Amino acid sequence: MPLEGEYEPSPEAWVREQVERYEATGGREANTLRDTGLPVAVFSTRGARSGKVRKQALMRVEHEGAYAMVGSQGGAPKDPAWVANLRAHPDQVSVQDGPDPWDGVAREVTGEEKRHWWERAVAAYPAYAEYQQRTDREIPVFVVERADPANPA
Repeated sequence: MPLEGEYEPSPEAWVREQVERYEATGGREANTLRDTGLPVAVFSTRGARSGKVRKQALMRVEHEGAYAMVGSQGGAPKDPAWVANLRAHPDQVSVQDGPDPWDGVAREVTGEEKRHWWERAVAAYPAYAEYQQRTDREIPVFVVERADPANPA
């Protein structure tokens, strides 16, 4: 089931439009980062303060059914807003990579596990390495895995 509740579209028109087109076509359209040809997936999170559903298309970094969410924000000095959302509500995230969204649970990775996911992320989107060089903050990486329907959080 996709994350339910009041949806607050992104203030960025291109993000809003991409998410809408992706969802409307089941991922057949708007499934790449602008003109790069590199694939994205749509992630929905619960707002840390507002409680509203927020959606963003992020680079598709998948490994054995789990997905990474890389909080790069192009190397900006601050994390993207969705990082606070995941830290506040790690069990309220959904992933759409194709026609059917699924419920997930996110966890921030560190150490050796982060190194492996960072390598996968850079392989999927080489600009991540440049983004890390642009900022003093350590870019956070979250791994989203399918929620266990038999054991809801």
